[in-house]
Amino acid sequence: MEETIITSVQNAKIKHVVALQQKSSLRREEGLFVVEGQREIEHCKACGYEVTEEYIRDKNVSPQVYEKMAYRGSTEGHIAVVRCKEHTLSILNSQLSIKNNPLVVVLESVEKPGNLGAILRSAEAAGIDALIVCDPLTDMYNPNVIRASIGGVFCVPTAVCSSQECIAFLKEHGIKILTAQLQDSYEYYDYDMTQGTAIVMGTESTGLTNQWREAADAHIRIPMLGRLDSLNVSVSAAILMYEAVRQRNCK
Repeated sequence: MEETIITSVQNAKIKHVVALQQKSSLRREEGLFVVEGQREIEHCKACGYEVTEEYIRDKNVSPQVYEKMAYRGSTEGHIAVVRCKEHTLSILNSQLSIKNNPLVVVLESVEKPGNLGAILRSAEAAGIDALIVCDPLTDMYNPNVIRASIGGVFCVPTAVCSSQECIAFLKEHGIKILTAQLQDSYEYYDYDMTQGTAIVMGTESTGLTNQWREAADAHIRIPMLGRLDSLNVSVSAAILMYEAVRQRNCK
């Protein structure tokens, strides 16, 4: 039987997809989010996410309806509604407990979805064991997070919690805390990252809060040899992650 094509942008299902794209409160309330693009949807399914609806341009939605639904321009004509997963420390605990010397990235109060997505993309590429987002100012399933991560958001084991909870979790697991900061710090390549390590990053505007500075086992910095005094947080995170990978591969 031929599938009916939705041609009205006023269709209730279409309006629901648009609302999920735009409203983080609705995503949290319903436990649903939207994924655009064939590649991202394939990553999503491969990582065990439940797809509840799929819309394909010219198959079950018209081009005009698809344009209304799509958050970005080029998405290969494929959109899916997906059920969120839980991102708790208790779930992460079972995954890290079987790891030797886990490598964790911690982000405090990340506010720009594009930065969170870019860090998730680098974390997946570097084989990071987990990412913990503390006191976030954006949600994990913001469309820009998904877009910037190129599917990494689905693959990297991730927890969302308070900074206080995260510090207690890391200390309980014997994971050394390295805070990236300019003050009272030394070059990142001088610290041994082959043991269980958490690389902790703050916001570009204010950096890390004092609770992280005080909880740290060491403070590290990336040397700034030009006139500027900082890098984009996603670039800094990638440099530090790959330094840990380099050290571990050289053991």
